[in-house]
Amino acid sequence: MPCVCRMEASCLELALEGERLCKAGDFKGGTAFFEAAVQVGTEDLKTLSAIYSQLGNAYFYLKEYGKALEYHRHDLTLARTIGDRIGEGKASGNLGNTLKVLGRYDEAVVCCQRHLDISQEQGDKVGEARALYNMGNVFHAKGKQQLWGISQDPGELPPDVRDTLQRATAFYEMNLSLVKELGDRAAQGRAFGNLGNTHYLLGNFVEAIKFHRERLSIAKEFGDKAAERRAYSNLGNALIFLGQFNAATEYYRNTLQLSRQLKDQVMEAQACYSLGNTYTLLQEYERAIDYHLKHLLIAQELNDRVGEGRACWSLGNAYVSLGNHRQALHYTRKHLDISREIGDRNGELIARMNVEELMEALGVKEGDLSPSESEFEYTGIKVPSLQRISVTFLYTCVAIKLARDASDEDCFFDLLSKFQSSRMDDQRCQLDEPSNGENAGGADRNTLNDMIDASLLTSPQTEELFDLIASSQSRRLDDQRVSVSNLPGLRITHNNLGHLCGESDPQEPSDDFFNMLIKCQSSRIDDQRCSPPEGGPRAPTVPDEDFFSLIQRVQAKRMDEQRVQLQSYEQETDEDEREPGVADS
Repeated sequence: MPCVCRMEASCLELALEGERLCKAGDFKGGTAFFEAAVQVGTEDLKTLSAIYSQLGNAYFYLKEYGKALEYHRHDLTLARTIGDRIGEGKASGNLGNTLKVLGRYDEAVVCCQRHLDISQEQGDKVGEARALYNMGNVFHAKGKQQLWGISQDPGELPPDVRDTLQRATAFYEMNLSLVKELGDRAAQGRAFGNLGNTHYLLGNFVEAIKFHRERLSIAKEFGDKAAERRAYSNLGNALIFLGQFNAATEYYRNTLQLSRQLKDQVMEAQACYSLGNTYTLLQEYERAIDYHLKHLLIAQELNDRVGEGRACWSLGNAYVSLGNHRQALHYTRKHLDISREIGDRNGELIARMNVEELMEALGVKEGDLSPSESEFEYTGIKVPSLQRISVTFLYTCVAIKLARDASDEDCFFDLLSKFQSSRMDDQRCQLDEPSNGENAGGADRNTLNDMIDASLLTSPQTEELFDLIASSQSRRLDDQRVSVSNLPGLRITHNNLGHLCGESDPQEPSDDFFNMLIKCQSSRIDDQRCSPPEGGPRAPTVPDEDFFSLIQRVQAKRMDEQRVQLQSYEQETDEDEREPGVADS
């Protein structure tokens, strides 16, 4: 008996150390201690359930979603076995969050709905609020996934995408109403931010700005600089699509200032990129070049070759607008080299066309260029009009869509017309405090089923489906059965046998059930990700909400005034060029 107590203490001590490390942000170290605790094992079912839950969460933060799913399933199985309804609800919510990240949205909805049902059944208002929030996240992520490959202008969405995003809005509104009732200001901040993000995707930019301003207010209230930075960025993004470019620059400059305070180079680069594009929209090309150069330097420091390529493309275009064809050729050739290096076929096509046009315009040949790719000797060259070069660059913008290959998912120009907010977890923004009852709109709690695919909730096999997800007893998925008696870390003794003896070997589900599961899952995990399939290297220094398509549309509509008149254009003298409180880099 003393030996058993010593083993029990060892398991608990290991788990406590794992928890401490995870709270300190060391999830890798934490998982090692939790796994060691599982190896030691315990007869305490509650302790084991807590270990499963924390292991699942730790692996989630490490982005090891397969393992996260495994341990949350174990937690759910154990919670259901011992009749822990609150624990079952929390495990269901954790499963839903993991399935959402994997792009398995229908399964995620089933799990989040179970969390919601149990929370309401148990009178758990906090759990209910979290379940509503998670439901909103699932539909938000699904809506973002549906947007990829769509070339409509902002707000012009297919009915199915609009319906998905409106469901997300309804769940966020219910969440907001409940967390206001609970007096949870931090949760209100998250709800406001996600409402802003969803309205942004819907093209409701005025509404988005209202919510993001409230998010900004709450972020300042809590001194949350990271959330404040995200709010500024989101406000700038929304203002861009309202044509309020000057106002957008102010928010982006605040974003830049906070990114530097937080020593976050990736976000600093993204802010510079956004400022460069915004000043392009304002026809202030000298400023645009300044910020694109800053973006380029950070991209080089972070070895972001895709980001370098995009910075070089932008710089080439800006220099053409200023009539500096030599510098334009320099950066356009760099863009060509990088596109070849990273296998960006569309970028290579665009860059090659631009290089050829610039060399023809300058009357130089390949052999005239020095190894530096920017210096060359030329005499007696008749430089064509700026308008001709402008037409060429505009043509290459239009050619982007015509030359697109569906397999080039990571091509910069595949991001056109997407105007999404950044990742959900990185973009928690909120708005000005609305009047009483403003957020009471949306679906009533009694109409939740109307907001979810009816086939998922009304089918008599829904419970059976959930049981399979919970216990992972799918021969087609794992080719193995998992039961309580062989859960990792469980030491069955006479003390806990009474909690487990009621477990009977469930009947193997029928083929009809497996067919339903397959239909619910839709396809393999890798075909269902909420971000586009990664066909090439990512560009961390380029923001998700890349509004460069707007620049193209503006240039197409105002080509003459944006390009031909550039040499006589004067910048506004009342605009301060220095970010307030930020030293020039």
